[in-house]
Amino acid sequence: MAYRGACALAAGLLLAGCAMPYSPAPVATNFHSTHQPKVQAAAHWGVIARHMATELGPTLKTAPSRSLYVEPLQPSVFSTGMKSHLVTALVNDGFVVVKNPVPGALKIELDTQVVAFSADRPQYRYAGLPTALASGAWVLTSIQHSPEWLLTAGVYGYDAHRWFTAQFAPGDTPKTEMIVTVSVADEQRYYARNTSVYYTDDEDLSLYDAALAKKLAAPAASAPTSKTFAVKDH
Repeated sequence: MAYRGACALAAGLLLAGCAMPYSPAPVATNFHSTHQPKVQAAAHWGVIARHMATELGPTLKTAPSRSLYVEPLQPSVFSTGMKSHLVTALVNDGFVVVKNPVPGALKIELDTQVVAFSADRPQYRYAGLPTALASGAWVLTSIQHSPEWLLTAGVYGYDAHRWFTAQFAPGDTPKTEMIVTVSVADEQRYYARNTSVYYTDDEDLSLYDAALAKKLAAPAASAPTSKTFAVKDH
């Protein structure tokens, strides 16, 4: 036991010695893993709008006599669709939503910021590796499994593997992300505010920010073309 303890202490000291005590710049580290939804259909816009209405509901109910007016701050296909979904959600929740601004109305601002990151950002989707069991089921190794997960032992291997990975959007990490903020305000102050971030398909960028899509496509479109000449001996 004393020998094992000495070995463990020596290993700890060795690892501690490997860490550089000083650095000219902060060492880059990863954040803890989080999930971020990927918007892939107009129906998802409705999900986002209903989530916003739910988040704003408690604040809006403190001033039930004031009407609401929804105003997108950016002109885009997404903003137009989001306004329709948000108005529907608010009306269905019993709020008075006016078509045009009126005195005393609370303004609901819909602000969208689209950002484009570098390509080929890695994703580590799985906490373990999918492993086939003798029964034909799949498990993800190196993670804790609940009894519900173990009940999949009777499922065929291919379907079980799809079940395990269904929550993850296919394909590479999108370059395009969207920050969506909804605010309740009047001329003097903000009453409520909610911000969420989503992935979007890179090919759908023009739905969310046509100007950015045009700007990113411009270098490729304006790249000079090279001509090839065939030289023949005479």
